[in-house]
Amino acid sequence: MSVTHRPPVRVADRHAFDTLIDARSPAEFALDHIPGAINCPVLDDDERRIVGTIYKQQGAFEARRVGGAMVAANLARHLRERFADRPAHWKPLVYCWRGGLRSGSMVTWLRLVGWDAQQLAGGYKSFRHHVLAQIEALSPQLKLQVLCGATGSAKTRILAQLAARGEQVLDLEDCASHKGSLLGALPGIAQPSQKRFETRIASVLESLDVSRTLYVEGESARIGRLSVPLPLVARMRAAPCVEVVATPEARLAYLLRDYAYLGDDREALASRLGMLKELQGKETVQRWQAWARTGDLPHLFAELMALHYDPHYERSQARHFQAWPARLRVDAPDLSDQGIAAAADAVRSAVGGV
Repeated sequence: MSVTHRPPVRVADRHAFDTLIDARSPAEFALDHIPGAINCPVLDDDERRIVGTIYKQQGAFEARRVGGAMVAANLARHLRERFADRPAHWKPLVYCWRGGLRSGSMVTWLRLVGWDAQQLAGGYKSFRHHVLAQIEALSPQLKLQVLCGATGSAKTRILAQLAARGEQVLDLEDCASHKGSLLGALPGIAQPSQKRFETRIASVLESLDVSRTLYVEGESARIGRLSVPLPLVARMRAAPCVEVVATPEARLAYLLRDYAYLGDDREALASRLGMLKELQGKETVQRWQAWARTGDLPHLFAELMALHYDPHYERSQARHFQAWPARLRVDAPDLSDQGIAAAADAVRSAVGGV
């Protein structure tokens, strides 16, 4: 059976295919992958390690001989299972790390079956370059409105309400799987890799109309252990700001709802608070740790706001955001669900009047 030649496909053309197949190992896929791709490895993690060891110790030929048998077995399994129900007109796009042997072997067999399979030029590596180029190119074009507010002002929930009203939103905390503060780790959810974080951001940016307003929360340059891409940080720092102003009482009530899960692992909470000893002093942090261990979140959160978050808030905003002195202000006296919805409407109204 002859195999019809197809030229490699560019990253920008990937949407023209029925299925995007990542032929890399599961560990590579978990680190980052092209959005929408399915993982059908031609070598799993252990097999890839074995072949690499053979290559170093015995040479390329022996690595190809052993690896070829593994690849053939995995391709046979995919043909029997993952691809068994694909119609004759199925058109998949396959990639590996650099568009080499792994994706090439899969494309060869898929074409032999009769499917119009094609290979992504440069593989995942070319996609990675595309992500960084998109962030760098699109960030300066964004018509940003930065949503600021002291800790507990429900900024993330207001962003969600803005999105529900048809506004464009970039939720960096959602991309980072982290709430951004010292206590912002999400229960049972690990942060993605830096590459995955940047892929998520690029995917949002690519979907935007850059002529329309984009709302983003006034984050620091780091969210948990992840770094916000520098071109986006620079654009945020120069953008106009909208400050959500809520009372301490409303913020505390909101924090007690939004961070209630911190009371589920009291010792872990106390341990994280220990990181503040240098800033707040041993005596203060020990008091906070005692409240954490007894589950006294109202007293703990009230003092964290008063002694840790609020004293640094306005000073940090003025330092980070060039337009801070000219910010718009939106009062949010109520941070219930209805109050958050009203705050989102007020933000839209304020920005619309600019």
